[in-house]
Amino acid sequence: MKLIFSALIAFCFLISCGPGKKPLKGETAFQRELNAEFKDASKSPLKKKDLKTFEGLDFFKFDSTYVVKAHLERTPNSEWFNMKTTTSRVSKERIFGVLHFELKGIPYQLNIYQGADTMQEEGMEDYLFLPFLDETNGTETYGGGRYIDLRIPDGHTLELDFNTAYNPFCAYNEAYSCPIVPRVNYLKTRVEAGVKAFEGH
Repeated sequence: MKLIFSALIAFCFLISCGPGKKPLKGETAFQRELNAEFKDASKSPLKKKDLKTFEGLDFFKFDSTYVVKAHLERTPNSEWFNMKTTTSRVSKERIFGVLHFELKGIPYQLNIYQGADTMQEEGMEDYLFLPFLDETNGTETYGGGRYIDLRIPDGHTLELDFNTAYNPFCAYNEAYSCPIVPRVNYLKTRVEAGVKAFEGH
């Protein structure tokens, strides 16, 4: 009898029949994972008052035209420099390479960065940082631009998915120190993909 009761409890848990249990919002795995992180008080950048009412971030609808193949032009001799942040802190970065790609038939390029401290962290040795600005900033999206996380590819091609563009933490809480997007990474187009601006309380 105890075994049957335990099995029923486990089944109930699996189908989320607990009181007030809501499935995480999100059209894609990326959106659901990001919403899960924001809902988790131990990871979330949200202020306490915003966390209490948080149900999910606002995203553009997934658009496959913003998933493109980019050619990576590596810059192995680039110098380290101090990237400014929203506080007095600086982030030691270097231009790892230049990404060449097309969006809706128009060619663009963006610098992609490697952080001196980040590459020393376990599991982050091949991490690349892509901050960018576009013409939705300050209206539909955060005024300071957005970021995309990438990894060093084996060759010279990588998939660039603007649907995974996210806001820096300081878009939700000014207590965070966030790298300021270099002006050279401005795209003169509307990137209607990824996370939208956050409407805090």
